[in-house]
Amino acid sequence: MKYKFLNKAALLMATSLLATGPTLAQSANWTGAYLGSEAGGTHFKLSAPGASANDDRFIAGIIGGYDYDLGTWIVGAGVDYDFSDVDFGGVNFLESVWRLKLRGGYKMGSGLFYATGGYANAQFDTISDQDGYFIGGGYDYKYLPNFSIGAEVLYTRFDNLAGTPVDGDMFTYQVRGAFRF
Repeated sequence: MKYKFLNKAALLMATSLLATGPTLAQSANWTGAYLGSEAGGTHFKLSAPGASANDDRFIAGIIGGYDYDLGTWIVGAGVDYDFSDVDFGGVNFLESVWRLKLRGGYKMGSGLFYATGGYANAQFDTISDQDGYFIGGGYDYKYLPNFSIGAEVLYTRFDNLAGTPVDGDMFTYQVRGAFRF
């Protein structure tokens, strides 16, 4: 009697798994808006002819955007706004940076590998705001149907800060979490 029950339970579980197999194998749908936050580190380097200086700091901010699922490929646009306190010589130098980004990627199940790039603008304490560009990549994972977690690495470049021959290079590496609508 005990074995008949176990056999029936095993048959029921196997039938359920086979029936839901196609559902489990489907990849996540990424179409929609998202809003979240990110935190990590930044390495900022100032370069002038014959001299350079750098600083490593914490950076964090908010993210938002919209992705469109094309099947295997994803395209999207977004905005990030990060706060930092990059310091040179005891002076708070970089206060914040925001980015307008385009991204495109390849999805694998619930994961998304992507490349990104676009426009960046930094707010400095001692000089005027500066325009620049960035490129990078990342990975997002749809942890729940409406929540994703991920990581992103970006290289941002600012040329001729305040009209001088000083350039700024910034590397950021952050973890991200986003609520998806």
